[in-house]
Amino acid sequence: MIELYRLRGCPYCRTVEQKLDELELEYKSHNVSLFRFRRSAVKAVSGQSGVPVLVDPEHDVSGMVESEDIVAYLEQTYG
Repeated sequence: MIELYRLRGCPYCRTVEQKLDELELEYKSHNVSLFRFRRSAVKAVSGQSGVPVLVDPEHDVSGMVESEDIVAYLEQTYG
């Protein structure tokens, strides 16, 4: 299952969520802390603390960052 690490109120995260919803993809959402130093789970999967971060084990994606890249990936893979 696709996983999305997100921060509430983040417009970049919302863009990715809208694409996931548009493509009718099931995904698990992980809300992360507002404080970057408390984002150890995000850092573990992506090597950095920014969000959004997408994990798609079915296609060996283990920590994609940057909302534009994520949206392009989703469109190309599932669109």
